[in-house]
Amino acid sequence: MQTRQKYFNLTKDIKMPMVGFGTYLIADEDAPSLVHQAIRAGYRHIDTAEGYGNENGVGEGIKAAVEELSISRDEIFVTTKLYPGNEAWGQPLKTYESIIESLNASLAKLRLDYVDLYLIHAPFAKSKRLEQWKALIELRRQGKARAIGVSNFNETHIEEIKAAGLPLPDANQIELHPWSQKPDLVSYLTENDISIIAYSSLLPLSSWRDAEGQASAKTEQMKADGAVSDSPFKAMAKKYGVSEAQVLLRWGIQMGYAVLPKSANAERIRQNIDLFGFEIDDEDMAAIAKMDRGEGVAWRSGDPTKDA
Repeated sequence: MQTRQKYFNLTKDIKMPMVGFGTYLIADEDAPSLVHQAIRAGYRHIDTAEGYGNENGVGEGIKAAVEELSISRDEIFVTTKLYPGNEAWGQPLKTYESIIESLNASLAKLRLDYVDLYLIHAPFAKSKRLEQWKALIELRRQGKARAIGVSNFNETHIEEIKAAGLPLPDANQIELHPWSQKPDLVSYLTENDISIIAYSSLLPLSSWRDAEGQASAKTEQMKADGAVSDSPFKAMAKKYGVSEAQVLLRWGIQMGYAVLPKSANAERIRQNIDLFGFEIDDEDMAAIAKMDRGEGVAWRSGDPTKDA
């Protein structure tokens, strides 16, 4: 199979690599080596966040890879996310001014003059969501973010932006996989020309976040409900001569989403970008369409700590 990257139009002027390297739960001290490996393996999209605590390591890895491979900055697509604060957790909400400072701090850690995509990580800040969005619009105007977007926002959150007469997000990064397909939200985003970036694509794997402390009760319940030991993805992987992870990621690609696989294993890092030499057939795509189990595990609108 071929490991070459493919792109989609994030905006009319910006192309985003469809396969990015996710860095959630990668420690800052491990990030330089893993990000370096990923770029060497062909990834040209690196995803991090202020809340991950690893922007410094991610920046170090990008710098090392760019220098070693003699590639230009504009060949690497970098996403980071603003942590907006959360009053339910006793955290002050970010203001317009503090958001400008937050991105400047992220850029310093990443050793970059700009990011390609800057996202509000979650819609926690009900009383300040529009103020926070206006700050991102200003950062785009300043050239510190080429594109701006949101993560974990639903239709109601985006309608707030629309009702205020403000530009809509370029992208929404949300949990998407065969067990959480969110058809209504996906249709809404598509109708409003908001690009979709999928995270937690590999949740149906029995090995997903199996390290101590990484899984939640919701994760364990969804895995139990999904009967992982008899996973249909095993049969599909055998049919196409690929790994189960490649099947799950290819599903996201065929649905038109960018995907963000994370791994600390060199072979899996290589495999997870090798998605363009096979195609899931119509019969299997139809079977996967029937596997939806609802909202997922990473974000639920009914969670009282998550401001709806």
